[in-house]
Amino acid sequence: MNDVELGDLTDLRDGTMRVFADVGEHGVVVCRVNGQLHAFDDNCSHRDARLSEGRFRGTTITCPVHGAQFDVRTGEHRCAPATSPIVVRVVRESGGRAFVESTEV
Repeated sequence: MNDVELGDLTDLRDGTMRVFADVGEHGVVVCRVNGQLHAFDDNCSHRDARLSEGRFRGTTITCPVHGAQFDVRTGEHRCAPATSPIVVRVVRESGGRAFVESTEV
């Protein structure tokens, strides 16, 4: 496993997200929930759609295409039409910089 440096995410406020299109096959979305970073692939498991274009509230990301919802902490789907989880990634902060593992959890 190799870590990919995302950069300085100290300005990423709670309840917000940022997409890194150049990481992985689909890009990686990083969000902050209650002070903690979470990361997941920018791809809905139901239909290949960019989750970063959806609505993010609390711990839930909603797909902009069909409304499937996922827990950003675990990747688990929360409602139809999705029936499988999204790919989540390990993300960590060190020295003011954020890193994501290049392989899925």
